[in-house]
Amino acid sequence: MEKEFIHLSHVSKSFDGVQIIDDLDLKIRENEFLTLLGPSGCGKTTTLRLLGGFEAPDAGQIFFDGKDITSLPPNERKLNTVFQKYALFPHMTIADNIAFGLKISKKSKAYIEDKIQYALKLVNLEGFGGRGVDSLSGGQQQRIAIARAIVNEPKVLLLDEPLGALDLKLRQDMQYELIRLKEELGITFIYVTHDQEEALTMSDTIVVMNQGYIQQIGSPEDVYNEPSNAFVADFIGESNIIDGIMLKDELVEFLGTKAPCVDKGFAPNMPVDVVIRPEDVELTSPADGFMEGDVTSIIFKGVHYEIEVKAGGYDWLVHTTKMFPVGTHVGIHVIPFNIHIMNKPESSDEKAVGPDA
Repeated sequence: MEKEFIHLSHVSKSFDGVQIIDDLDLKIRENEFLTLLGPSGCGKTTTLRLLGGFEAPDAGQIFFDGKDITSLPPNERKLNTVFQKYALFPHMTIADNIAFGLKISKKSKAYIEDKIQYALKLVNLEGFGGRGVDSLSGGQQQRIAIARAIVNEPKVLLLDEPLGALDLKLRQDMQYELIRLKEELGITFIYVTHDQEEALTMSDTIVVMNQGYIQQIGSPEDVYNEPSNAFVADFIGESNIIDGIMLKDELVEFLGTKAPCVDKGFAPNMPVDVVIRPEDVELTSPADGFMEGDVTSIIFKGVHYEIEVKAGGYDWLVHTTKMFPVGTHVGIHVIPFNIHIMNKPESSDEKAVGPDA
């Protein structure tokens, strides 16, 4: 990673009196693949539009490479945006679509032709320049939209759910293509998605958002393995989130069972959220678990079985490579390191803000 060069400084934005972004402060490093991840309405697309200059903040400033660009129009920012709807011009050839921005910039014919060929090669569509847009598949159209952005040599590429309209296999292929492009081009990618798997696959850094606030910033591994609160744990992957009481350091009680954990610093007898990932639940013989239960559902997912177990009055979600038929009496076991303790929010606002906001 290189130097930090984008800073949204205490930015707020509302529409029709509804607060979408509230005092957001985000720093982005050069050559980073950063993903804004969150549910619909969390403010991620608004953040991208503020960066691109398509919206103006109500408060705060936006800095790019040390310069205040808050009031600059989109065409004066060294950023290009790729939207989910590709917005290609159907009456133009692919080459003309790619060259559109360069022609507006009054570049020479030879320069434009070189850039077209370079961009087509970069997105693995050499020889497609003379074709019409309608002759392309969805994935090919998306590549052309990316090529059109790349030829303008932006320092930052903003991508607003660009793969959302593609089928699963094509989406996965394009994820790897985007990672390759980012490495080859050496530019910063800022990517918006609500797809957790997409964010985990592609990103250097994930920014998890909810209700206009940043919940957590970290690497994919950090965000998945060390979620900052129950919202992040529930949104990134799947989790068992159970009401508990932190009896003392490294000892929690939930579902009528006392279990060792590794967390410290909570007040004695403090209400908490106990978060346990499905893959961290081990199904054992009844005698070897810290509680007993019965398998109520099993679904084969290809790599693993997704099993539900009724134990302690709670419906546990378990991911395992071992098969346990419905009705099997089992034990539930989780090692202390995989029992994550979270502060329990006192209100919906606190839940939205998260512990660090």
